[in-house]
Amino acid sequence: MAGSRGTERRRQPDRRQGDRRRPPRSTLGDSWLSVWGDSRTSSRRDGGAEADAGGGGDSRLLRREAERLVSGDGAALPRILRTYVIARAALGMALVVAPWVAALLGSRPPLPMMLVALVYASQAVSLWVLRGVHDDAPADRLLPRQWLWTIGIDLLAFVLLRLLDPTGLLNYGALLVLPVLMAGVLTRRVLALGTAAAVALVLLATAWWSSQPAGDLLLALSQAGLSGAGLFLVALLSAELAQRLAREERSARSSLELARQQTQLNRVVIEEMNDGVMVVDRAGTVRTINPAARQLLGVAGQRIALPCPMSGEPVLAGLWQALQQAYVQGNWPESAREQVLPQAEGEGRAVQVRARFTRRSGIAADDTPPEDICVLFIEDLRLLRSRQRQEKLAAMGRMSAGIAHEIRNPLAAIAQANALLLEDDLPPTQQRLTRIVADNVDRLKRIVDDVMAVAPGAAPSSAEIDANAEVAVVVADWRRSAPSSWRADERLSVSLPGHALRVRFDADHLRRVLLNLLDNAVRHAGEQPGAVVLTLRPLTGDRAVLLNVASDGEAIAPEVERHLFEPFFSTRSRGGGLGLYICRELCERYGASIEYRPGAVGQLHVGHRNQFSVVMRRVAAAS
Repeated sequence: MAGSRGTERRRQPDRRQGDRRRPPRSTLGDSWLSVWGDSRTSSRRDGGAEADAGGGGDSRLLRREAERLVSGDGAALPRILRTYVIARAALGMALVVAPWVAALLGSRPPLPMMLVALVYASQAVSLWVLRGVHDDAPADRLLPRQWLWTIGIDLLAFVLLRLLDPTGLLNYGALLVLPVLMAGVLTRRVLALGTAAAVALVLLATAWWSSQPAGDLLLALSQAGLSGAGLFLVALLSAELAQRLAREERSARSSLELARQQTQLNRVVIEEMNDGVMVVDRAGTVRTINPAARQLLGVAGQRIALPCPMSGEPVLAGLWQALQQAYVQGNWPESAREQVLPQAEGEGRAVQVRARFTRRSGIAADDTPPEDICVLFIEDLRLLRSRQRQEKLAAMGRMSAGIAHEIRNPLAAIAQANALLLEDDLPPTQQRLTRIVADNVDRLKRIVDDVMAVAPGAAPSSAEIDANAEVAVVVADWRRSAPSSWRADERLSVSLPGHALRVRFDADHLRRVLLNLLDNAVRHAGEQPGAVVLTLRPLTGDRAVLLNVASDGEAIAPEVERHLFEPFFSTRSRGGGLGLYICRELCERYGASIEYRPGAVGQLHVGHRNQFSVVMRRVAAAS
């Protein structure tokens, strides 16, 4: 008799729905020139957001790089602008002190020039101390009012100082290089060239005005023209260098953002894997562990808080010893590929362990020692073997279907030839031989039909049937066709509901399943009335229908029970071993399930030690 397979529970890893699903906060739109506010605030905000995203140990380096490259404190142009603001304040103080130093040396600077220096120093210092106004919208260059309060004020102040110092005691004209340079760095190229042109015109005008009394106009204009050309060159070079710096920083930001997204993606993939994954360094510290690995480790795995030393967890002791040996010899030891992890709740769990080591970059030798990081892949050995067994069974099913298809033609020829022999008047001995041939041909046909019924690629029918009516018809037909020695009417007890139960199943396939269960039950049941009990009823919740066939025969031995639903396994000498295998395949085709339950487990009928239960999906009645 064929029996049932044990059910397997598939692992469902924990699905963390919090910050893991939130995309990392992009910093590409942050302003380079948000220096009027405290850029360190934005840096802390971005870093905190990423820390809240659960970056873990592997992402802390990326977070530090993000703070350095992307935040206001780390970008080059904001630092330049802040330095420019501080330099203006220092220069303003120097311009205030310079006339007094000149007075001590015997020179008397004009009062208007001292007033201009005092006003400029006041504006520069106040801008540095107060940080101006906060800008809500980020910009990649100076806003008009920002340009006015920095470069514009510098141009006005330095031009006035140049005009108010006709004697040239102090070279205020050299100060005009500062606004031209900053215009090239912090503004558009057109505006920077316009600033250089304006300063060049001022220098020419000043040269023409100061050379009128002396009469050396050509020399003065030549010097002013050369100075103006130099300012144009400074504006062009500074603008080009600023644009190159901006491109490099944008590229760095983009690369960093891609790296952060890839890290986030890798974390999601690892956490969603059904296989356990652990990332461990050379010191034996667990840096990353996914939910599947925690589940394999049992209760101890759920308590692991990262980072966690392996030496402090008894459940990881075997892995830690194997890891130490692996770092010494350069690969995972063969003796440690299969281990038993101790479980606090009971018997240990057998697992298969695979390891991958990071390699030193730039060394191509085959004997390159492993780097400090090791990735452990942990698989449940029981599920792995079950999956391998299922793959073998699937391959064997495809091969069997092909063989069965090829057997049909020669089998038909044998049957036809044997039928022609039976038409002749043969001696009794030859008639007995032809009947043996006919019986075995029929047996082979049934085996071929059974194999083809569960051949891969067969499309399930979407028919809906009344399980109550179909079961009643099948039972009646089975009683009429059963051998008289079975006493089917006496030994079979049937309990059917008094209303329709519509299920999603094919009528012919349900007949095949039920006939197989009834035949097996009667063969191994006792001789008393009611030895076999068939029950059909809706399950709790009214979403499924239970078809149960129970018999009072001897319980199936455990060594037989584990192979019940495997193909070509049978305890009868003339059995094909495909009956229960076909029943299972047909049930799964329609979303149903079939299982064997010993009488002590979920017993429905007292004294019936063997029960086969089919649970079918119920279809709601049309309104």
